[in-house]
Amino acid sequence: MDSGNRGIQRSELKLTTVGIVKNDQKEPVLVAESGGLKWQTGNNNHALRDTLSKLVIDPEYNDCLDGIEGFSHLLVLYWAHLVNHDGRSLIKVHPMGRKDLPLTGLFATCSPARPNPICAIVVRLVDRKKNILNVQGLDAVDGSPILDLKPYNPGYYPADEIRVADWMEQIYRERKEEI
Repeated sequence: MDSGNRGIQRSELKLTTVGIVKNDQKEPVLVAESGGLKWQTGNNNHALRDTLSKLVIDPEYNDCLDGIEGFSHLLVLYWAHLVNHDGRSLIKVHPMGRKDLPLTGLFATCSPARPNPICAIVVRLVDRKKNILNVQGLDAVDGSPILDLKPYNPGYYPADEIRVADWMEQIYRERKEEI
């Protein structure tokens, strides 16, 4: 039986970070363990949405930032550096560590626990001071390596006929009720 991986060769990549995250968030909200995901008690994901962070970009890339002030939001790609080996080996998880949600294949979640813990989030750009971008709404912890930045342009992303899983709709509803 063909497992569908014929011709796929795994290889290592070398990425160069472009900067580092600086903020007061020292521990991740969601922790990956061998048994799955665990929500850290006392952490509030809504508070993270209001948190201000600094994206300290390597001065070598300062000219790459020219024109970024013309955008209200950025797409930040960062490395979830605190995800351990167990977290990178998970296959299925309960989204957000909630046992009331279905066990789901890792690639069908936004969990930071994955073979390559690359995270992507849209943040609000507050301002730029040379190579430092002040942003709001970043869910990364202090010291997270920044892999890339892109201006957020909703026209690049499909907006019609988007479907999300029922469990994700449930999370959205619950978050709206909490606010």
